[in-house]
Amino acid sequence: MALLSEKDAQYVRGFFDEHLENPVEILLFTAAEGDELAARKNPYLKETEELIKTVAGLSDKLSLTIYRRGTDDETFEAYGIREVPATVLQGPGGIDYGIRFYGIPAGYEFRTLMEDLVDVSRGTTSLSEKTKEALQSLAVDAHIQVFVTPTCPYCPKAVRIAHQFAIESPRVRADMVEATEFPDWSQKYGVFGVPKTVINDVEEIEGAVPEEFVLEALLRATAVKA
Repeated sequence: MALLSEKDAQYVRGFFDEHLENPVEILLFTAAEGDELAARKNPYLKETEELIKTVAGLSDKLSLTIYRRGTDDETFEAYGIREVPATVLQGPGGIDYGIRFYGIPAGYEFRTLMEDLVDVSRGTTSLSEKTKEALQSLAVDAHIQVFVTPTCPYCPKAVRIAHQFAIESPRVRADMVEATEFPDWSQKYGVFGVPKTVINDVEEIEGAVPEEFVLEALLRATAVKA
């Protein structure tokens, strides 16, 4: 059974036709083919690959490259990929904005993927000018992790803000982490509800909050005052 119905695929195709401006390369990092241990550890590996392949086929402006453990380990290291499945979005000219999806971007997070692809194709976001200026002046690297579940209607807002921060600043890397697929990470950061945002392992935000609130937490985490 297809993960996207024909009706949904037509809608997404139309959305991309209207909003994508420049080419975007999707990089999927996954397990080696036939790796049963990895498949048992994360039952969504196959579904993630199927979903990303489907999305990449819905626009001529989208391309897909798949990297597998054991074969492409150097590329895994170059992109700092910690676990599989992981999806990276690259803008024109191979620009890596630091956007990461750990786990399947399904359910409510599928819309996040769609909108992220548009932002990456344009190389800009809808963040306020004040937020953009603060992000562009960062002197310290920031790692944002947003823990989500596909059934959480509030999670996309938190992920979108984090990913937009990454687009606007080369010092920010932002990960969506599907909490049920990575229980060890969820336990490490005490994730009992979603969305939960963790910045540089020192600032934590519970729930979906405005971009100004996230920016303040980011500046505290990087010891930079607005």
